[in-house]
Amino acid sequence: MNDNETIPAKPRSRKKNLGLFAALAALALGVAAYYWMHSAEHESTDDAAIEAHVLPISSKVSGQIFEVAVDDNQHVDKGALLARIDPRDYQLKLDQARAESAAAKAEAARAAADAVRSQQLYERDDVSRQVYEKAVADAEVLKARAQLAAKKVTAAELDLANTAITAPEAGKVTRKNAEMRAFVQVGQPLMAIVTDEAWVVANFKETQLTAMRPGQKVGIKVDAFPGLDLRGHVDSIQSGTGARFSLLPAENATGNFVKVVQRVPVKIVFDEPVGDMMLVPGMSVTPTVHLK
Repeated sequence: MNDNETIPAKPRSRKKNLGLFAALAALALGVAAYYWMHSAEHESTDDAAIEAHVLPISSKVSGQIFEVAVDDNQHVDKGALLARIDPRDYQLKLDQARAESAAAKAEAARAAADAVRSQQLYERDDVSRQVYEKAVADAEVLKARAQLAAKKVTAAELDLANTAITAPEAGKVTRKNAEMRAFVQVGQPLMAIVTDEAWVVANFKETQLTAMRPGQKVGIKVDAFPGLDLRGHVDSIQSGTGARFSLLPAENATGNFVKVVQRVPVKIVFDEPVGDMMLVPGMSVTPTVHLK
C-alpha cells in the first residue's frame, strides 16, 4: 500500500458520531419540552420589589425638642417614645385651664342655686317673672361656660400628652432629622417608621395574567440574598394597569396609538414572618407564580 493513500473512515466512527448527535438532539428536545411545560405552569418577572408601610412621624404641637430617644435605623416597638417636645409650657396651660374650669363650675353651681331660689320666690309672688327668667338664663349661660372650660381642660391635657411623640407601629426608624433643642412646628416631619410588615409588588405583563388568581403559591428570590428561598401567595391583582394610574396617563385618542404590552401590579404576601429579615422597601426580587 502506498504511504500517500488516504485511509477511509471506519463505519463505526461514523455511527458513533450519529449516535452522539442523536443524543444531543434528544436532550435539546427534552430541555425544550421541560421549559415549555414549566412556562405553561409558572409565570415569573424581575420587575418586582419589596414594599412596606412607611409612616411619617411629625409633631402635633409646636415647641423645642426636649428629648430624642431613638437613633437612625433603630428598631422600636409600638408605643415606644421617639422624641419629646418641652412640656413645661403645656403643663402651665393645663394648670391654668383647670383653675378656670374650677371657677366656672363654682359660678355655674351658684347660678343654679340662685335659679332654684328665684323659682321658689316666683311661686310665692315675691319676685317678678322677669327676675325669675333672668336667674334661669344666667344659670344656663354659666353652665355652658363651665362645660366650655372643661373642654379646654381636655384640650390642654391632649396637648400635654402630644409632647411625647411615640411610634404608631413597630418598625425601624429612618430619615431621622429630629435634633435636640431644635424648634419644630405642627406637622413638621421629624422621622419615618418602616413597619415590620413587608410584601412584594410584582408588575406582570397583562399577557401573564390569564391564569393568575389570588391564593396561588409563589416562590420568591431576593437579589440581595441569592441563597434565600421564600414562599408566599398572590394576595390581590390591581384593578388597573400601572400606566393608567400614572401621573400623566397615556392619551390614546389622538390617532397616534401604538400598542404596548401593559403591566399590572400584583400584590404578593409572604407565608412566613419576615420581620427579622433585612427586607427593606425597594429591594429587587423575582417572584414565580405557580399557576397550577
